[in-house]
Parts: sequence; structure tokens; C-alpha cells
Amino acid sequence: MPLELLPDLRRAFPETEFVEFDAAEDLEAEVRDGGLALIDAVKGLDRVRLITDVDAIAQSKTYTMHDFDLGMTLKLMKKMGMLKRVLIFGVPVGYAKGKAMKELSELLRASLPRT
Repeated sequence: MPLELLPDLRRAFPETEFVEFDAAEDLEAEVRDGGLALIDAVKGLDRVRLITDVDAIAQSKTYTMHDFDLGMTLKLMKKMGMLKRVLIFGVPVGYAKGKAMKELSELLRASLPRT
């Protein structure tokens, strides 16, 4: 779902750079001032949510195997001092695109720094 939202997100937030990633290992290059913001599909959510606790990702059974890999990567980056804060905008798997875009846009506006 998040990839389907990219064209609309780029139009709605032209000042924000949205980068596509296939592998969690590539994320370290995107950390800015100790922080990282990303959008991902998350199994088990009832609506778009902001996740800030890296440790909860690896321990929760509601996340997909992909998210476990992401969680482990983020946890390692945090332990190595490469990551101080993370914002994960979680989009429920199978969520309606229009609803996801509306809720995600609201969270992005409230959470990301203005430029």
C-alpha cells in the first residue's frame, strides 16, 4: 500500500523527499541528525498509526516478517548509536487507499518538521 500512495504523497508534500526502499539495510544512509521517518505496511493495525518505539516492533506479534527485519535493523542502528529517534507511519495491510492517504497526510502534517 505505501508504494501506491507515493505519487499522491509527492503531490501533497512537494517539500518532502520520499525515497523507495526494498531492503532495510539501506536505511542507514537516510538517517538525518539521528532521526529517521518512514512509511510501511503493518499487519494488525486498525488505522494509520505513528510508531516511535523501535523495541515494540521486534517484540510484537502483530507485525509481518518484513517488519521484524525492519525492527531488527532499526534496533541494531539504535544500539550502535546511529539512530536516536524514529517515526514509522504504519499503514494497515489491505487498507483503503483513500482512507490511508487522508489519515497518513494528517499524521505527516502533525509530525514532520516544516521547511
